[in-house]
Amino acid sequence: MSLDLDHFHPWAGLLGGIVIGLAALSLAAFNGRIAGISGIVGSALERSVGLSWRLAFMVGMLVAPWLLAGVLPLVPDSGTTLPRLIGAGLLVGFGTRMAAGCTSGHGVCGLARLSPRSLVAVLSFMAAGFATTYVLEHL
Repeated sequence: MSLDLDHFHPWAGLLGGIVIGLAALSLAAFNGRIAGISGIVGSALERSVGLSWRLAFMVGMLVAPWLLAGVLPLVPDSGTTLPRLIGAGLLVGFGTRMAAGCTSGHGVCGLARLSPRSLVAVLSFMAAGFATTYVLEHL
């Protein structure tokens, strides 16, 4: 796999990072909550207190890319298969339970709060991602 520089748009990544940061900041400022997606989805599935804001957050995550597609060019199809995507999703879900959080909770919010636990989790996420990519692409 190589980087397709013909379709690389750094402004889309910058804008995405800004939007994620603003969403995390807004949720913390207005609700006093951490924007950990796995925790938000898990609590919504358990029908816990605060279901309405969790559902609104999840709907926003699903709708926002479709709205942005009209403004920014779409990323080309990765060419991966549906079974591979499903397997990856299940592994990510399993990993978020093991790490007691996901990249948004630990990486975006936890590191911003200087949490040592989040630093260990993010380093583990990254190492696993590097190793998996190496194995899938080079071995």
